[in-house]
Amino acid sequence: MFDHQDALDALNRNIPISEKLSFLHTFLRNKFDFIDRIAIALHEEKSDTLKTFIYSNTNNEPTLVRYESSLSGAPSLLEILKKGRPRVVNDLDIFNAGSSLHTQRIQVSGFGSSYTMPMYSSGSFFGFIFFNSYRKDVFTEPALHYLDLFGHLLSLTVISEIANIQTLLASVKTANDIVHHRDFETGVHLDRMANYSRLIANHVADKYQLNDELIEHIFLFSPLHDIGKISVADSILLKPGKLDPEQYEAMKKHTTKGREIIDDILNNFGLGNMAHVDILRNIAQSHHEAVNGSGYPDGLKEHEIPIEARIVAVADVFDALTSRRPYKEPWSNQDAFDYLLEMAGTTFDRDCVDALIEQSEAIERIQEYFRENARV
Repeated sequence: MFDHQDALDALNRNIPISEKLSFLHTFLRNKFDFIDRIAIALHEEKSDTLKTFIYSNTNNEPTLVRYESSLSGAPSLLEILKKGRPRVVNDLDIFNAGSSLHTQRIQVSGFGSSYTMPMYSSGSFFGFIFFNSYRKDVFTEPALHYLDLFGHLLSLTVISEIANIQTLLASVKTANDIVHHRDFETGVHLDRMANYSRLIANHVADKYQLNDELIEHIFLFSPLHDIGKISVADSILLKPGKLDPEQYEAMKKHTTKGREIIDDILNNFGLGNMAHVDILRNIAQSHHEAVNGSGYPDGLKEHEIPIEARIVAVADVFDALTSRRPYKEPWSNQDAFDYLLEMAGTTFDRDCVDALIEQSEAIERIQEYFRENARV
C-alpha cells in the first residue's frame, strides 16, 4: 500500500527555493539530459526592473548573477509579453548581434538553444523561467510538453515563496494603518531604502557570500525594519525635537518589539518555517546596532551584527538624511556621504558605507524614480 515513493517529495520540505530548483533540474535531466541550465528572473513592477533570482547549472558555474535591467531595455524579452506566448530559440546564434549584457553572457557561456516561459500571478506578469541547452535544435514539441508542466510547477513554487513575504508586508502595513492611524514613514522612503539595501548587498555580495536569492530577501524584508515603532506612543514617535533620556529608552525598545511582532505574525499566518525568515528577524532587531558596540538593543560589535542589519542601517540612515522631514530640510547626497564616512568603522560598517558611496549614479536614479509625491 505504501511502496510508492513520491518522486517530487523534496518540494514538500522546508528548504530554500534554490535547492528545490536544483532538485527539479536533476529530476528533469533524467528524461532530458540536454537541459543544462534553469534560471528564474523576477520582475519588480514599481521600477520595471528585471533581476536575476535563482539558477541551476550543470557545471555549477553561474552564467548571470546579481544582474538587473529594465524590462523595457530588453526588447527580445519584451516581445514575449507582447505576443503573450513563450519563446523557443533552437539556435541562439540569431542573437549574436545582441547588445544587452544578458544576451552577451549567454553567448559567451556557449549555450546553443533556449526556451523562455513568462510567469504570471493572477494574470499579472511576474518574471521569466529560462531553460538553456549547450546543444541546438533540442526543444522539440515532446520536450516542450514536459517543460511546460515543470515550468508552471516552478512558477507556482516561486509565487508561493514571494506571496508569503507580501503577506507579511501587507499585514504590517494594515496593523499600522488600523491601530495607529499614522504614517511614520512614507511609501517612497521604504521603496528607496529597499533599493539602496539591494545596491549595497550586490556590492558586498562576494565578500559576504550573498547570492541573488539572499539579496532578494534583503530587498523584500528591509521595509519591515521599523515595524516595532507601531508600539511607540505618538508623543514620542511624532515629537519634533530631541527626545529626553526616558523617551529615548522607550524608543529604543522598538527593535525588540519589532522582533516580537514579526514572530507573532509568522505564527498567526503559519509562516514560521518560511525560508530565510531569520533575515527579517535580524533586520528588525539589529539595524540599530553599531560596529563599535555602542548600539542597541544587544550591544553587538562588528561581525556579530548580521550583514543584513548592517546593510539596512546604512540604507535607512542615508535616506533619512537626504529626505525632507517636518523638522529638517534634506541633506545633499554629498553631505550624507561625508557623514556616513565620518561614522564608518564606529557606528556603520565600512564595507556597506563604501558600497553605497561608490554607486552615486544608481542612487540618483533611485531618488528620481521614487521621489516624494511622485506617482509610481
